[in-house]
Amino acid sequence: MAELDLEAEYNNRARVPEHAEIFLRWAGEAQDYRAEMLKAGRAELELAYGDTPRQTVDLFAAERAEGAPLAMFVHGGWWRSLEPSTFSQMARGLNASGATVAVVGYDLCPNVSIAEIVGQIRRACAFLWQRLGRRMLVYGHSAGGHLAAAMVATDWASLYPKAPSDLVPVAWAVSGVFDLSPLVGISVNQDLRLDAEEARRQSPAYWPVPPGRVFDAVVGGLESSEFKRQSELIAQAWRGKAETRYEEVAGTNHFTVIDALSDPQSAMTRRVAELARRTAA
Repeated sequence: MAELDLEAEYNNRARVPEHAEIFLRWAGEAQDYRAEMLKAGRAELELAYGDTPRQTVDLFAAERAEGAPLAMFVHGGWWRSLEPSTFSQMARGLNASGATVAVVGYDLCPNVSIAEIVGQIRRACAFLWQRLGRRMLVYGHSAGGHLAAAMVATDWASLYPKAPSDLVPVAWAVSGVFDLSPLVGISVNQDLRLDAEEARRQSPAYWPVPPGRVFDAVVGGLESSEFKRQSELIAQAWRGKAETRYEEVAGTNHFTVIDALSDPQSAMTRRVAELARRTAA
C-alpha cells in the first residue's frame, strides 16, 4: 500500500481550487447579515473579551433574546488565517431557530501557539457566561472544530470556579482536526510550530471528556480520507464517556459543508439548534 501523502490530504485549498471564490461569497453574505441584524437592533459587534484586537465577540441576539439558548461559533483557517467577520452568516440558521449566537475571534499562529488559542476561546466562553449567565453550545469549523472539542472537554471548575462545571455541555464540530500529530511533518507546521509532544498535548481526541457531554463530529463527503478519519477518531475515542455522533454530509467539500448553517430550514441547522436547546435544559 502506498504511503499516504499527508501534505495533500490536509491541503484543503489545493483540493478545492475555487476556495477563493467561496471566501469572497462568505464575506459578502456575512456583511449582509451584520447589516440586517444591526438594522433590527439585534447585533453587538466587536465586544472585547481579551486584551488584543482579535479577541472579540460579535453577538447576534435571538428575536426573543431573554432566556434563549446560547451558542458560540468558532471559525477555521488552520489557527493561522481568516476573520470572524467572514462568518457572521453562520449565526443566521440558529438565530432563526431561537438561539443567540456569538461569533468569536482569536489571535493567530505563529504570533501565538495553539495552546494560547485554546486559552483564549475558554476566556471567550467565560466572558459570555459573565455577560449572559447561560451555558452554551460551541460549534466550529476546521480549526474551530478542534477548538469546539477542546471546550466541551474542558475542566471548567478548575479554571473558572464561579462558572458551571458544565459551562459547555454540548459541542458540534465540522471538518475538525482532533489528533494534531500528522501536522508535525507538513508545511502548515511552519506556523503552528508543533513538536510531537505538543501536538499530542493539544489533541482533544486524547483528552478525558467529562461524563454526560454531547459531541457531534461532522465532515463533508468530498473531503480527504484524513479529515474523515479525524472525525471518526474522536467520535470513537469519546464514545461511552460522551454521547457522540459521526456524520458525513454528501456532496460537500471542506468549505461548502458549512453553508447549510446559514439556512434556517436545513437539516444541519435543525440538528445544531436541537443541541443548543440541550444547554438550556
